[in-house]
Amino acid sequence: MDILTEVYNALVADDYIKEQALDRIKFYEYPATGDVINPHIVIDPIDPPTPKDFADNNWTKLDYLLQIDVWTRDRKTTNQVADKIRDIMWNKFGFAQKAGPKEYAEGVFRDARRYRGTLYREDFDSL
Repeated sequence: MDILTEVYNALVADDYIKEQALDRIKFYEYPATGDVINPHIVIDPIDPPTPKDFADNNWTKLDYLLQIDVWTRDRKTTNQVADKIRDIMWNKFGFAQKAGPKEYAEGVFRDARRYRGTLYREDFDSL
């Protein structure tokens, strides 16, 4: 499973996220501070997926830890977009929000939230 693509697709399926940042949702690519005019969203895996939950000597799930950054020039917009992402990550994937940094520098607000959760492996039904 390509979790980055799955998360991207879940985000762009939401009308609010699509309106705010459609062409500015990236993997690994952080914007230069001067380029932040409209909201940017950056999706990064923090760790590689880790096998979790075992049955009959086979692992059944993968544990994911992702960081999703929201960069804007407006504090309230940053919070609204980040909160919407939090809701999508919980409702779509069951990933819980973990601690992550909030920063302000050079007129840009950054909210970097981390999400952890497990998903069944793709070939689970054929184990």
